[in-house]
Amino acid sequence: MQLSIRDAAGYLNVDESTLRRWIRTRGVPVHGADERLYLNAIELWEWATEQGVPVSRRLLDQARRHPDAVPPLSSLLTAGGIHYDVGGETKSVVLAALVALLPLPPDVDRDFLVTVLEAREAMGSTGIGDGIAIPHVRNPILLHVPQPFVTLCLLHHPVEFDAVDGKPVHALFSVISPTVPAHLRILAQLAVVLRDAELRQLLSSRAPADAILSRVRALEARVSGAHAMPLESA
Repeated sequence: MQLSIRDAAGYLNVDESTLRRWIRTRGVPVHGADERLYLNAIELWEWATEQGVPVSRRLLDQARRHPDAVPPLSSLLTAGGIHYDVGGETKSVVLAALVALLPLPPDVDRDFLVTVLEAREAMGSTGIGDGIAIPHVRNPILLHVPQPFVTLCLLHHPVEFDAVDGKPVHALFSVISPTVPAHLRILAQLAVVLRDAELRQLLSSRAPADAILSRVRALEARVSGAHAMPLESA
């Protein structure tokens, strides 16, 4: 749920000038789109709670009733791109190659992003098994991207990634998002589709992008259909 400066100030019971000052001096999480600033309701609630700033309970209630929409994974992959024969013999080199391919705004510091990804890996590998890793930053707000996307890199050679099953990684999904809620929803989408053995086989065999996207769309349709099925009467 996106909020204007005016709406956010109302939930905090302060004037707009105070909120703008807090954005500059107290780290209120804010985003930019179409040359306008907006705030995410959940992030604002978390900030206010951490800072001890009084905030209306209505903010959290509204955010729960109107969660941020996230595009389907197939659309996120189309936006982020699927890349083949990405080079690198080590985890660090592969991460740098991945970052170089991300469709990021020109003002994003890619060297800094590589450092953040490496720090995340030092905390624990993002290799989830079956040759797949999902390197992502813990704080996506740092990127200030206008729209989320997912970039898939299929490596030229599998690379040791300290994955949970000990297998080298051949496919990397990078999640880039402007807000924490969107970030978590995208990770949830990935968790669902990557359970599929057929999709994992397509990734392992470096299948064409059309085949990978087609399988992802089929899985999305299956999930949507299951959610739409009415409950059987007893």
